[in-house]
Amino acid sequence: MAKCRSYHPRMHSMDSMHRAGDDDARYRAVCSHDARFDGRFFVAVTSTGIYCRPVCRVRTPRRDNCRFFEHAAQAEHAGFRPCLRCRPELAPLDRHWSAEDAAGILVQQATHWLDDPRHWSTPEGSGGRMSALADRLGVSDRHLRRVFETQLGVSPLQALLTRQLLAAKQLLTDTSLPVAQVALASGFASTRRFNAAFQSRYGLNPTQLRRTQDTHPQHHRPDACRVKLSWRPPLDAAALLGFMATRHLPGLEQVDPVTLSLQRTVRLQSGGRVHTGWLAAQFDVPSHRLLLQVSDQLHSVLPDVIWRVRALFDLDADPAAINQVLHAHFPTGDGLRVPGVFDGFELAVRAVLGQQITVAAARTLAVRLLDRFGESMETPIPGLHRLFPSAEVLAAADPASLGELGIVRQRQAAIQALARAVTSGELDLNAQADPLETVRRLEALPGIGPWTAQYIAMRALRWPDAWLVGDVALHQALGLDHRLGAATRHEAARLAAAWQPWRSYATVRAWAGCHTPTETSTLQETHP
Repeated sequence: MAKCRSYHPRMHSMDSMHRAGDDDARYRAVCSHDARFDGRFFVAVTSTGIYCRPVCRVRTPRRDNCRFFEHAAQAEHAGFRPCLRCRPELAPLDRHWSAEDAAGILVQQATHWLDDPRHWSTPEGSGGRMSALADRLGVSDRHLRRVFETQLGVSPLQALLTRQLLAAKQLLTDTSLPVAQVALASGFASTRRFNAAFQSRYGLNPTQLRRTQDTHPQHHRPDACRVKLSWRPPLDAAALLGFMATRHLPGLEQVDPVTLSLQRTVRLQSGGRVHTGWLAAQFDVPSHRLLLQVSDQLHSVLPDVIWRVRALFDLDADPAAINQVLHAHFPTGDGLRVPGVFDGFELAVRAVLGQQITVAAARTLAVRLLDRFGESMETPIPGLHRLFPSAEVLAAADPASLGELGIVRQRQAAIQALARAVTSGELDLNAQADPLETVRRLEALPGIGPWTAQYIAMRALRWPDAWLVGDVALHQALGLDHRLGAATRHEAARLAAAWQPWRSYATVRAWAGCHTPTETSTLQETHP
């Protein structure tokens, strides 16, 4: 075992991990297996030709044999293969918002787009994907390639291929899907191309990889696969699930903050098809892992499910960067995350229902809506038997039927306008949507104000810097009297500039009362 000095967080800040040439600090993090750096970088070992996560428990390599990369694509481009033990595909995604120059911001936005399975999990030409990405970013294909080569040393196509192959590796390891279906779910146009890419990168064909893995682990249920997802600590799982438990809808979901578990039914669209099923998640806090079970019906879209679950529990947050900005004002909230959603439309409807009423009252209306318009389904989990109403169903609903549920006319109009905008494609409520443009479109709909639009952006779009205009708890955290009206709102926005770009996290901490050190970090129940 290689000897190394103990790693101390005060001696080596998180930001130092991103400074060029600070490989000695990275090596000390590898020696300590510090989970706070998981996904922030990868270590490649020249003597084995393998790259690992910093939390890998294999024998610590000698410092002279280590090379460090910020992205898995860089390690694979350099000729290294992913470790079969720590499995780099399980690492939290890097959501470090440190780029200040235009090129860095461009690469950051592009890599986030490439991480989303919606953009690569259906087979199409790679050139088409790159053109779509360049168009979204407002640059040419050539400029995008040039910036990637300069910033990362790899092309966008190489970064995309790495993401697809790592997703395929997870499917091969954690499911019994046929190789042809794995290839399709990973965005390859043919099994032949998939086999060739897999062999070229990993030196194995997909079938050989399966023989090296335990592909039939003991599941809690025979009709589900079980995968593991990681996060960077700290994460207050009890507070996160407590927030969700006060809002859960019977029949659709079950949440237990004591056992740190959640089960729910899900519906998602992929490849022109609607997929329905269920999932069950449980936090393993000591190991910094989420144990996720997914029903067989969802195996072919497992990358998309994993992506959405990571957003649901905010697993890719970077607590070090967030706490560097917020800890002084919210000293007891370091582990709080922004509660996400599995489906953005569902969250938006529930947010509209919750306007100007209590959480309990909003939940009652949502349960009525679910019972009246939701789709029935069978699951092996007692108590889970219903899907949330689709946008198409609510767009076509008779307003009188909504009124019979106790939903006032203004909310009826807002819900149906929202449903029509989502159905037509005018409104995208997924995590990769442009938050400023989406907020503008939401506010243009009848019955949706700035607070609700920002709340939807915070939770559904995963915008870390949403600002909930006029929020009482935020005003209290800033020492302001919310009863003073517009002047107070203006002053609050000015003071909260110090929290940027993490005002969403400041909001969650304000709701929890974390600006007062003597109060506990439990999310309050006063918001929809």
